[in-house]
Amino acid sequence: MCRSIKPLHNLTPPATAEEVHDAALQYVRKIAGSRTPGRANQAAYDEAVAAITAASQALLASLTTSAPARTREHLAEQARARYARRAG
Repeated sequence: MCRSIKPLHNLTPPATAEEVHDAALQYVRKIAGSRTPGRANQAAYDEAVAAITAASQALLASLTTSAPARTREHLAEQARARYARRAG
């Protein structure tokens, strides 16, 4: 799917509304096939981002887990390690 969309579930501190909105925006950009919509499509684009943001926030609020919460620092460290393995 879209590699720049990061998992937002089970983070400490919890995902912010801005992070959820950014993920929704990336999703809509991927589906629409363009970074920015034309004037004729701006309203539809904004409506889709708002709907996906709301659905994502509802999903995150309803998910439960018994796993320990992840930190952003730990996730960044894992990403750096993956990059180092690929880069050699």
